[in-house]
Amino acid sequence: MSEALHAEWTKARTVPGTIWLLAGVITLTVSLGALVTASTKCGSAGCGQDPARVSLTGIYLGQAVVAVLAVLAISDEYSTGMIRITLAAMPSRVTVLAAKAAVLAGLTVAAGAVAVLPSALLGRLLLPGNGLGYPLDGAMLRAVAGSVLYLGLIALLSLGVATVVRESAVAIGFVLTLLFVFPIVAHFVSNTTWQRHLEQIGPMTAGMAIQDTVNLASQPIGPWPGLGVLAAWAAGSLLLGGLMLRLRDALPARRH
Repeated sequence: MSEALHAEWTKARTVPGTIWLLAGVITLTVSLGALVTASTKCGSAGCGQDPARVSLTGIYLGQAVVAVLAVLAISDEYSTGMIRITLAAMPSRVTVLAAKAAVLAGLTVAAGAVAVLPSALLGRLLLPGNGLGYPLDGAMLRAVAGSVLYLGLIALLSLGVATVVRESAVAIGFVLTLLFVFPIVAHFVSNTTWQRHLEQIGPMTAGMAIQDTVNLASQPIGPWPGLGVLAAWAAGSLLLGGLMLRLRDALPARRH
């Protein structure tokens, strides 16, 4: 496992795209969060906004870049045929996938921390002056730390999907559809019970519950159970990816 980790770390840090995508996660997350935070203003009666969700809005955009980064971590090897060399050097395919997941999660969590902390700081600086407030309590710290974990789980979910699909564009499209289809469908469903259920099982809607700091009793799902739903999606994705990696040829046979 140590050799597999070293190999995957070497790949990750020597591919130029990795650095640019991690920088994109940080830039987009902080920029969108700062824009929304600066433009959110409440009157003396309040506006019902959750200060954590407002300051961490950039996660919605940053997660898309995380998905791209995670998909390319393995689909690039399929597109270039490098996967044959990887599996020849490390025959244990589950070990290869586990090493990729560990390195990817580590990089994503590190970039997520760099992105989330400035976003939270900007919220602390700007939102009280805009009439919203920004309490530094356990719920707020949970929202900040949980947002970093959220990005790491999105990376693992995307890696599992890419391992199954193997085509970059298809995998990215599938992940983004999976993330956004549940809130879109829930928006158009008139039955409130079904709306609640869709928000409880959707990987993004459930996972984002970790950011809730107000009106928790009225939310479809609690913060930690919601993140647990996303973790279940990520685990299922990786398990299916590991199974397909073991059962299939490294690359499909070429048609002549």
